[in-house]
Amino acid sequence: MLLGAIEAGGTKMVLCIGDEEQHILEREVIPTTTPEETTGKILAFFQGKGIRALGIGSFGPLDLNRRSKTYGYITTTPKTLWRNFPLLPRLREALRVPVEIDTDVNAAALSEYALGAAQGFNSCLYVTVGTGIGGGLIAEGNLVHGLVHPEFGHMLLRVSSEDPMPDGVCPYHKGCLEGLASGPAIEARWAKKASLLPENHPAWILEAEYLAQMCANAIFCISPECIVLGGGVMRQVHLFPLVRARTAALLEGYVQHPRILSGMDDYIVPPALGENSGIVGGLLLAKRAFQGV
Repeated sequence: MLLGAIEAGGTKMVLCIGDEEQHILEREVIPTTTPEETTGKILAFFQGKGIRALGIGSFGPLDLNRRSKTYGYITTTPKTLWRNFPLLPRLREALRVPVEIDTDVNAAALSEYALGAAQGFNSCLYVTVGTGIGGGLIAEGNLVHGLVHPEFGHMLLRVSSEDPMPDGVCPYHKGCLEGLASGPAIEARWAKKASLLPENHPAWILEAEYLAQMCANAIFCISPECIVLGGGVMRQVHLFPLVRARTAALLEGYVQHPRILSGMDDYIVPPALGENSGIVGGLLLAKRAFQGV
C-alpha cells in the first residue's frame, strides 16, 4: 500500500511516497512560494501515484478542531500569503483520499515516539530549533492539541543580562523562546549564521541558557519522559552538553529522578531519525488517515 506525506515548512516542502512500514520510496523537495504555485507542484507530484492516504505535518498555526469550518487551515502565520489558507481541504478535494494533518513538530514527535529516540516511553516532547521554534507533545500515547495546539516557541523566558539583543526578533512577543533562540535570532544578534560560529563563541552559552529554560519549564509543567531537540540549530552537537548542564542547574535538584540526576545524557537527546523525523511522521499520519484513527 502506498501512502503520501508532506513536511510543509515555511521555506520548503518535502514530498514523499512511502509504504505502511514507513519506508521512503520517493522524495522530492520544492520551495514554499505562493499557495497556488506550491499546491500545484504538490498535486503534480502525488497525482497518478496511487496513494491511498496523505499525511501532512505543516507549519502553522493550524486549525486542528475537526468540528471547525476551517479545520485543516493554516491560520495566523507570519507568512501573509498563507494566512487562512485551506491546505487540508484543497489537497483532499484534489487527490480524493483520506488526509490527516497536524503541526510539523507533532508529526516529528509522533515519529520519534513510535520509531525513534522516545520509543518505549508514554510521553515525549519534540522541539525543533531552526528558522522558527516549535514543540510537539505526546502524553499517554496521544498527540496533544488542546485549545489550539502547543506553541512552545512563544514561551516567555527570563532574558539573560548578557544578551545584547534582549527583545529578540519575534514580531509578536518580546523575550519569547523563538525570538531569542531561533536561527534568525542567532544571526541577528551575532551577524553570522549559527553554522558559521565556532564552538567557543559566546553565542552558545546564551543559546544553551534559553533552551535550558525551556527544558526546565517543560519538566516542571508537563514532565515528559524524554525531550528530543531537533532542527538546524541543534546540528551543533556541542550544544547538547551545555543545555543538559544548564537545565540541571536550573532544576537545582528539585526533580528527583535517576535520568535527571545522572546528567540527562539519555533524557535530552537528538532525534534518532535525524532529518527524516518530520516526513516519517507524515507517513504515520497518512496511515492513521487510512485506518480512520
